[in-house]
Amino acid sequence: MNPALDIATTTDVVVPTAKLRCGEPRYDPGGGGTNVARAVHLLGGEARAVFPAGGMSGAMLCDLLNGEGVPHAFVPIAGITRESLAVVEAQTGKQYRFLLPGPVLSARDQERCLDTIATYARDAAFLVASGSLPPGVPANSYARVAALARTNRVPFVLDTSGPALTAVADSVFLLKASLRELEQLAGTSLQNEPAEESAARNVIATRRAQNLVVSLGSRGALLADGIGIRRFPAIPVPAVGSVGAGDSMLAGIVLSLLRGLALTEAVRFGMAAGAAALLRPGTELCRREDTDRLFGSLPRP
Repeated sequence: MNPALDIATTTDVVVPTAKLRCGEPRYDPGGGGTNVARAVHLLGGEARAVFPAGGMSGAMLCDLLNGEGVPHAFVPIAGITRESLAVVEAQTGKQYRFLLPGPVLSARDQERCLDTIATYARDAAFLVASGSLPPGVPANSYARVAALARTNRVPFVLDTSGPALTAVADSVFLLKASLRELEQLAGTSLQNEPAEESAARNVIATRRAQNLVVSLGSRGALLADGIGIRRFPAIPVPAVGSVGAGDSMLAGIVLSLLRGLALTEAVRFGMAAGAAALLRPGTELCRREDTDRLFGSLPRP
């Protein structure tokens, strides 16, 4: 619902008030759902990105997706698609990310988006909603997408935060969350692993989702489902960038499930895809060869 034109560049050092001369920029299609579709494509799968787009940045977003060969359907809007900026400070290697809120979507634009999603959901194996909601879109927007998925008997996968996350009460086949987002669902800070696991169990017990995957950064990931709780250690890689790692992870999980892998193996493949994205600079996503190599190097359970 809130795509972005991602811009990545470098500067020597980030300091206030000074003019910061930057290097050659890199432009990529961005936003949660768009990145998931791109990552599925990069991993050898098929996905269609559906999103609202407007203005010159929206046109460039579509042109870039055409260049990557990623199928997409965009809903023309009067507003201008947002831009997001990622700047690497050359002296330290630190990455600074600046995210704009996005255009205001009218009620009519929102209905047109849902109608477009409904058109493609009929023949989909999975329906994934990922990313933030732009201004003007009510918190229950993804709950409406979940209901649409239920009507079409399509498994619904969600990755979002804030009110958009807490507004979805059921119909989620797979919920992918960060620790901060799990804390939002729990309504409290989670200070240790038992607290994390209790909160994850509660998500399943209250039927907010059938399956929950929590990414924990350097501590790996946690899976909660009807069987119980399983933890997965992080895949150590020399991180170059962080943009799109979560989206790559989600793409790897969903694509693996589509290919018939068990959920635990799908999570491991998703983690390999997320780690592969960390190897790429700027706004690049995972590469298939890196993902396959990392997945193949994991010890088998």
